[in-house]
Amino acid sequence: MIKVKDLWFRYEEGPWVLKGINLEIYEGDLLAIMGPNGAGKTTLIKHFNGLLKPVKGLVEVMGMDTRKVSVSKLARYVGLVFQNPDHQIFAETVEEEVAFALKNFKFSADEVKNRLNKILKEMGLEKYRRRVPFNLSGGEKRRVAMASVLVYDPVVVVFDEPTLGQDLKQKERLGKFLWRLNDEGKAIVVVTHDVEFVADYIDEVVLLSDGKIVARGRAQEILTDRDLLKKVRLLPPQLAETAFLLERTLNLKLEGNFLRIDGFVDCLRRWLNENIDAKRS
Repeated sequence: MIKVKDLWFRYEEGPWVLKGINLEIYEGDLLAIMGPNGAGKTTLIKHFNGLLKPVKGLVEVMGMDTRKVSVSKLARYVGLVFQNPDHQIFAETVEEEVAFALKNFKFSADEVKNRLNKILKEMGLEKYRRRVPFNLSGGEKRRVAMASVLVYDPVVVVFDEPTLGQDLKQKERLGKFLWRLNDEGKAIVVVTHDVEFVADYIDEVVLLSDGKIVARGRAQEILTDRDLLKKVRLLPPQLAETAFLLERTLNLKLEGNFLRIDGFVDCLRRWLNENIDAKRS
């Protein structure tokens, strides 16, 4: 779906922001791009729909060279939800905002109505449909921005810091919604600093630092590698910290996926059963 080959980018004559990035994103991928501020995360994802063009290297979307295709055409395939919804929202009502892309892409009136009603319900925005989006809270505006992208069903959906301004309930709803989109075959990319959200809902992690990819792997592997996290100035998730503490103080080393609470309990139960049985024998 998206292929990034030796991508170099800088703004005008400034320092290089991206340095030789190589990355491939396929149908069904569910990944987070993480790293410290200034690592180049947002700059990278703006190449996915042509908002930025490579200075050197190549970015392909669905086989199309982004340097040779308009942003409007690429946007039909790659939906980008900005970190600041005020940079995305412009319409006078929520329903006008969410329906804009559908009308722009020439969907029929019936299809616009059906898709609009469905996404407003899924995102918990039904009661705001005739409200001015700029008057909503930060979290509500962020959901409007998400809905305006998800409504036209792009094959790749990119979220820039989607959990900012969201309470625990909304994060849970968002995470499960991402799972459903992913189950439908969409590639989901999330730029975030929220390690707890990634631990709970994201399968794979790409770590970016100083404009370079320093690691890519399963969330369980990346988010439990203390040296790697320290290198990119990220703290481990709470359950990973708990596992580290158990190992350091009790010599209790958990094996398996313990980043989610159910997995943590299973790993702990398995360790206890194995060690109790060993002592009895």
